Amino acid sequence: MREDELASAVVEHFEAAYERPEVRLEEPYDHYGNRGVADVYVRTRPPERVDYLAELKADPAVRVASGANEILRQYRRMERYFYEDDAHALRPRLGRDGPALHLLLLFAPTPNCVEHVFENRRLYGSIDPELSVDGVPAVRKVAFLVNLEAASTGTLGFLSVNDDVEIDSEAFRRAVPPASRLADAFEAADLDP
Repeated sequence: MREDELASAVVEHFEAAYERPEVRLEEPYDHYGNRGVADVYVRTRPPERVDYLAELKADPAVRVASGANEILRQYRRMERYFYEDDAHALRPRLGRDGPALHLLLLFAPTPNCVEHVFENRRLYGSIDPELSVDGVPAVRKVAFLVNLEAASTGTLGFLSVNDDVEIDSEAFRRAVPPASRLADAFEAADLDP
């Protein structure tokens, strides 16, 4: 599975789930020489304007990365500098219900990605889900993509590894949708406890 397949699924999901979302692939940012690219940038329309920044990781990226630290550095760089760029602005809003920004690190549902995340579960699990960016409530999610085949119906899912349920727990395994790509990936992965 390649990252362009993941990006297509994410775009299909947002286009089906929201009315006229702004969707940009490979959205660049540049803050005083701190350059990078968000794989997918989505801004939904009112009544609640919400931003989604996604860093996508499939087998090739996991294989060539020097480790989880490199992947997390790229993700945290996006978090740190994307909204410092003058081209992107967050707007605080009184009475907001929920986060205005979702910072997503999304892994493909493949055996290689499952093995990588499982092996580095302490690092990925240590990412605090809650934060604030320029006074705007935000949430971080490190997750596997699920329901890829249903993306065009707006029901793409995210199974988080940095929330209350740890990836090596029985509760996490029960949360994996049965007969899904992620279930197959867990079955095929070589997971050492």
